[in-house]
Amino acid sequence: MSINAAVRTAANPVIELHAIHRRYRMGSETIHALNGVTLVIRQNEYVAIMVPSGSGKSTLMNVIGCLDAPDDGDYRLNGQLVSRMNDRQLAHARNREIGFVFQTFNLLSRMSALANVEVPLVYAGVKRGERHRRARQALETVGLADRLMHKPSEMSGGQRQRVAIARALVTDPSILLADEPTGNLDTATGEDIMRLFDRLHADGHTLIVVTHEDDIARHAQRTIRLVDGAVTTDRLRVTGQ
Repeated sequence: MSINAAVRTAANPVIELHAIHRRYRMGSETIHALNGVTLVIRQNEYVAIMVPSGSGKSTLMNVIGCLDAPDDGDYRLNGQLVSRMNDRQLAHARNREIGFVFQTFNLLSRMSALANVEVPLVYAGVKRGERHRRARQALETVGLADRLMHKPSEMSGGQRQRVAIARALVTDPSILLADEPTGNLDTATGEDIMRLFDRLHADGHTLIVVTHEDDIARHAQRTIRLVDGAVTTDRLRVTGQ
């Protein structure tokens, strides 16, 4: 067993999906967006989930992010069965346990970088002084200490994605969940963002990147491929490759 595999076996699971199904009706047709997905992701893993367009990517993101419920199967987040969570617990999970990074950044255009990063803390009821401190720290972590008061329109695409990553980090979530994080960036800027993810993983963060790009997936320790809503391969990268 490789060192990476040994660590993965010993670490606590943060995501446990067991026989997850999600179906949609389109007229007389039933679409199986997720078709028996079973996987475990453990603390401090760096996982790329590769899903072709139209093969359940958005559905999988929504289930992992507690934004949608499966029709069948069990999902445990940090050991807690998600299907038994009430609305308050689900909102807490989305705000505190999972840090979302979107392809389109989803920043508020009229607010500064600092104010954008503070948003999850506002919903969490954190007091103003503590919000400022934590947001500043998150922006420093992603290399934007000199852009605190800049608005999104005053920043490059790469800087805006860094703000989005800082916002995802500010609640100290169990998981950083990224959806095509370089999709709106040029190649050089995208590679810079992926180096940032590499550093965050080295610092102890658990990362899940959902992508259809091999270049992005190569940064991860482990690659899971879904086709037609089902896991087809689950490969752990050998140390040194």
